[in-house]
Amino acid sequence: MIVLGIESSCDETAAALVNEKKEILGEALLSQEEHKVFGGVVPEIAARSHLDHIDNILEQCFAKTNLSLADIDAIAASSGPGLIGGVVVGVMTAKALSIALNKPFIAVNHLEGHALAARISNEVTFPYLLLLVSGGHCQILVVKDVDKYERLGTTIDDAVGEAFDKVAKMLGLGYPGGPAVEKLAATGDENRFTLPRPLIGSQDCNLSFSGLKTAVRKIVETYASDGEIAHADIPKHDLADICACFQYTATDCLCRKLKRAITYFKEKYPKGKNLVVSGGVASNTYLRTKLQKLADDNDLVFAAPPIRFCTDNGVMIAWAGLERFRKGYTSELDFKPRPRWPLDSEAPKAAGAGGVKA
Repeated sequence: MIVLGIESSCDETAAALVNEKKEILGEALLSQEEHKVFGGVVPEIAARSHLDHIDNILEQCFAKTNLSLADIDAIAASSGPGLIGGVVVGVMTAKALSIALNKPFIAVNHLEGHALAARISNEVTFPYLLLLVSGGHCQILVVKDVDKYERLGTTIDDAVGEAFDKVAKMLGLGYPGGPAVEKLAATGDENRFTLPRPLIGSQDCNLSFSGLKTAVRKIVETYASDGEIAHADIPKHDLADICACFQYTATDCLCRKLKRAITYFKEKYPKGKNLVVSGGVASNTYLRTKLQKLADDNDLVFAAPPIRFCTDNGVMIAWAGLERFRKGYTSELDFKPRPRWPLDSEAPKAAGAGGVKA
């Protein structure tokens, strides 16, 4: 069984071919560079870039294999949530291939792609506890099975990845900001500044990063002259300390809420044995180290996708599509791309009269 996966929900145009043996038969990815000058992703530019490059990405993906389009069994596409212009490009491409090849189309929730990604390279069994952290999402979930999720907590404002990017912008570190903050933090003093931990005293698993981000801004503003912040005038060791303190505090917030989630998970799902992290922020090695210790302390097995599969990619969509296809879940051709699509909501399953079946 071979599934083609297409990803175009934000600023990566990607495709991959994956089989049921967890072998990545081919892949191609283009990270859009056009957004750097704006300090963030511009939806219209992203959509046009996806449209310009999707055909070439598919060609590159197959060129690395001895396969042709006739060899695939299904086509999966990231169908939401995401920037709707880009999502439409990927979904319409997948539908066109589905019609032309008479192969099933599988609408994949982009978040499910992240949620199942660790199962490609790790022995992760259901149920497992998942921390999903990216630029647009921050959730703690129990992954009970494919298409079966229980959300324990979420951010009430900013996602942690968004907070990383905005702190980087405050400090003049460019975009994307997460890797730049992590690199500087490695040389800084994480105990120099005391930053707030929003919602840390609440009895739920929800998170908040807006107040933490604001506290960092107040520190940065102490370097302002005549109301203007000259990033070049902030000493490098101060930049490193700010980054270290922010990273330490954000990670501590995540770990404290996860500890509460672990207590619930072990009581309700005693057979569960894995703590998994996924999403773009899961590539942060400092966070991975802290989560490894948290798992060890609570007799859980920590797992994460390879770093290159933490950010958006075609492999995770192909794999999620394959997992869904094995369950018999395909999608109708009138499926509408979704800018919002909660992971714990009802997902499209078996195709009806309007769908294409194998």
